Amino acid sequence: MIENAHKHLEQNAGKKDHWQIISEAAREVGPTLFFALLVITVSFAPVFTLGAQEGRMFKPLAFTKTYSMAAAALLGITLVPVLMGYWIRGKVRSEKENPVSRFFIWIYDPVLHFVLHWKWIVLLVALLIVLSAFIPYSQLGSEFMPPLWEGDLLYMPTTLPGLSITKARELLQQTDRIIATFPEVEQVFGKIGRADTATDPAPMTMIETTIKLKPQAEWRQRMTHEKLIAEMNQAIQFPGLTNAWTMPIRTRIDMLSTGIRTPVGIKLSGPDLAVLEDIGREVESIIRELPGTLSVYSERVMGGNFLDFEIDRQALARYGLRVGDVQDVIQSAIGGMNITTTIEGLERYPVNLRYSRELRDNLQDLRAILVPTPTGAQIPLGYVARIRVKQGAPMIKTENSRPNAWIYVDVSGIDVGAYVAMARRAVAEKVEIPAGYNMVWSGQYEYMERARQRLMLVIPMTLMIIFVLIYFNTKSVFETMIVFLAVPFSLVGAFWLIWLLDYDMSIAVWVGIIALAGLDAETGVVMLLYLDVAYEKMVRQGRMQKLKDLADAIYEGAVHRVRPKIMTAATIVVGLLPIMWSQGIGADVMKRIAAPMVGGVVTSVILELCVYPVIYYVWKGWRLKNAPEEATVLEESVI
Repeated sequence: MIENAHKHLEQNAGKKDHWQIISEAAREVGPTLFFALLVITVSFAPVFTLGAQEGRMFKPLAFTKTYSMAAAALLGITLVPVLMGYWIRGKVRSEKENPVSRFFIWIYDPVLHFVLHWKWIVLLVALLIVLSAFIPYSQLGSEFMPPLWEGDLLYMPTTLPGLSITKARELLQQTDRIIATFPEVEQVFGKIGRADTATDPAPMTMIETTIKLKPQAEWRQRMTHEKLIAEMNQAIQFPGLTNAWTMPIRTRIDMLSTGIRTPVGIKLSGPDLAVLEDIGREVESIIRELPGTLSVYSERVMGGNFLDFEIDRQALARYGLRVGDVQDVIQSAIGGMNITTTIEGLERYPVNLRYSRELRDNLQDLRAILVPTPTGAQIPLGYVARIRVKQGAPMIKTENSRPNAWIYVDVSGIDVGAYVAMARRAVAEKVEIPAGYNMVWSGQYEYMERARQRLMLVIPMTLMIIFVLIYFNTKSVFETMIVFLAVPFSLVGAFWLIWLLDYDMSIAVWVGIIALAGLDAETGVVMLLYLDVAYEKMVRQGRMQKLKDLADAIYEGAVHRVRPKIMTAATIVVGLLPIMWSQGIGADVMKRIAAPMVGGVVTSVILELCVYPVIYYVWKGWRLKNAPEEATVLEESVI
């Protein structure tokens, strides 16, 4: 709006009243700029539909941008014109006196002549450029969210069932000792087993080791966290131990939402735990051979060892015993019984009584435990009970009231989307799921699919709303379609830059593309606005009689207004470049939001400056009733 006021003051200063000039300049571009800012406001609607953790992460950004753009739209047509009238005073230098404008005109003038002369070739090349976006897009991977580096690591290996407490303690100490030898590690704290709380259902087979790292400035040269994880994983190789590396906060979020602590998880459900374990082992063996698999572990849902006492009621009757008498002996002598509580200051500790370990560490000694009878005699426990070791479920997980067996898969060097697609094909070809059992792919893949399905529904609806808003401004379906051409123009740069930076398609990238769509509409509307203003000006003057007049109007609307267009794009790019060079926590997410906007704005503006004038010339040229020789004159004048 300020640029248009400068242009009007340059042409009419001294000929009209100052406020009349400002009013005419504001009315000329105000409605279009209002709708352009309104489009940016509406473009972030899909972000508000996101739920769960992706919604909590990106909704603050969406609220901030929506409120600021809505306020800008209102202030742009109310306060800004008034401030322009008071603050834009004095002599306004013309475009020819402005060195920046002269530089841009010097570059753009021959380009515009060239594209108008070779208009059909330019349109064909533009189509090929747009189609070239499918090349990088087809090679992009997919993930739910880029890894948010927290500064620390969490090592969560899994062991096979049946691990004793003594061996578990030894294994924990060994892994902690190996991790502490790395110079990047400041502190290591490992935990195995379950805390005395219902909120921590961790089995003895799961180790949790929190690794506090030193500041990255103190790391070895050229060391990254990916290389550090790879070195640690190579150093810790124990038989029966399946490694998994993640980060503390991310793991807690994943375990609270889906229960899967690795990037990819498989949930098997069915009525029989033994069948679930067999299916899980079969899937585990297949997935282990797939490229990109760092580790895979299928829960041994039937891997627990239990001591089973089968009391012989007939034998009890011979000795005058009851079932409760034998159970009391089993509880007190083997399991342990709390007989009192000791108070040590403010702390209370239960006192548990049972046989010492050497009297209960094998089946023979257990059978020799004495049971008192009513006659005063004591008989071995083996006389009245059969003692056997049986395998069963150490822990039963259920979802939707059905028993579950979970498979944890950690991947490396491949995106989650491509890996799951490959793994699903392999499992479908080689594993036959019995009737009554089903398999669900979970972990980050579950989040990704949920967000993708929602965005696939909401984004087309948002584009339709944007189309209607632009139509209300242009009153022309064809002009609205011209404005929408900015979207594929921008996707060219967005996808190529994402591919060059080796990013995967994620929710963060899609948020950047959504923001880019609003910016595209703004730049497209402004470009078309200047062409319309120049065209209507010549129509009012009665000069729009032939194609040469149309070329002159396009020249005025494109070349003489090139500076605000370039400055708009440059402002966006310069404002986003610091994000592309940022480091630290959160930078990975912000880079993926900014990358499509940087690449998209650059290609969008370049193609708009080259293609929009050609489309406008072809469209408006069809409406002019000119002779063929006039067209020849135009072509010669353009050259």
